[in-house]
Parts: sequence; C-alpha cells; structure tokens
Amino acid sequence: MSDIQWSDGAPIYRQLKERVIAMMLDGLLTPGEALPSVRQVAAEYRLNPITVSRAYQELADEGLVEKRRGLGMFVTEEASKKLRSSERERFLTEEWPAVAERIQRLGLSMQDLLDSLENRR
Repeated sequence: MSDIQWSDGAPIYRQLKERVIAMMLDGLLTPGEALPSVRQVAAEYRLNPITVSRAYQELADEGLVEKRRGLGMFVTEEASKKLRSSERERFLTEEWPAVAERIQRLGLSMQDLLDSLENRR
C-alpha cells in the first residue's frame, strides 16, 4: 500500500478505505486479488487491527471486497465497475460544480482548457 500519510481531517479507517479504493481505481488491486491481511496492515502502519477491520468491513458492505473463509479479503469482480460509476457520480455532483465555477470566474474557454491539456502531454 506504499507509504500513507494520515491526516487529522478524517478517521483513519476512512482514510485507509479511501486508499484501498484509489488502488482499485488505479488498477493496483485487481478483481480476484487478495487484500493484505488485517494483521499485516496493522503492523506495517502501526494501526489498531480494529481500525483496519472497520475499513475492510465497509469495503465488504459496499460489495467491493468479499471475505473468503480462511483465506482473507478479495477484490470482487464488479468492484472497478461499481467504483468508477460511483466515483464519477461523486465527482460530477460534489467536485465538478466548484471546478466549473472557478473556470467561469477565471474566464477560461473550452479551447483554453483543451490547449492546456495538450501542452501537458
């Protein structure tokens, strides 16, 4: 899971859950792949195992991972599809309005945005 910087802005279990979700969206955790064990994550990041379990349980409740008895937690086949859909919806309803407002406030045109994108490549 690489090095994680915990912030004071949200509970650690939620930050851990968001990190796992980001790894799924980035393709670092793929369908059928096992998540690191609760003990392993707790030891590596010096967390209480209950904190890790809570993050994993929320992922399971959302159908993103499934528990296989005696084997651990695994990314479900439909996880990336569910995530992409829900993250797109969240972006469009929560983040995009503020971005669009700023674009308008700065007087940027669609061509300005496309040119900026091309210049980054």
